[in-house]
Amino acid sequence: MMKKAINAEKAPAAVGPYVHAVEACGLIFTSGQLGLIPESGLLPEGVEAQTHQSLKNLAVVLEAAGSDLDHVVKTSVFLQDINDFAKVNEIYAQYFQGETPARSCVQVAKLPKGGLVEIEVVAVKKD
Repeated sequence: MMKKAINAEKAPAAVGPYVHAVEACGLIFTSGQLGLIPESGLLPEGVEAQTHQSLKNLAVVLEAAGSDLDHVVKTSVFLQDINDFAKVNEIYAQYFQGETPARSCVQVAKLPKGGLVEIEVVAVKKD
């Protein structure tokens, strides 16, 4: 099995020793994306703004990998507070419409940099 590491120049720098995504067997596996603003590396205020930015960051990573949000088959959402579930769902629905991907959503004890939400996806390459 061949795999290819993908780093997206327009996405925020990784906060650890990993790449933005890996392509293997026609699938793209992204690393979790916090809602970091690419230009500053800072988190915006609030779970709503961080969710929007996380999904924008994922779109940039997928574009660099030859895919997009329409080709996502699975998402994993990590919330610092499960009480934000409804707010995150409302924003998530703006990015995934029609046939939505499978999804997991869990509360975690803590996210890097004090993030409120982190999202990772698995996508197929565009034809």
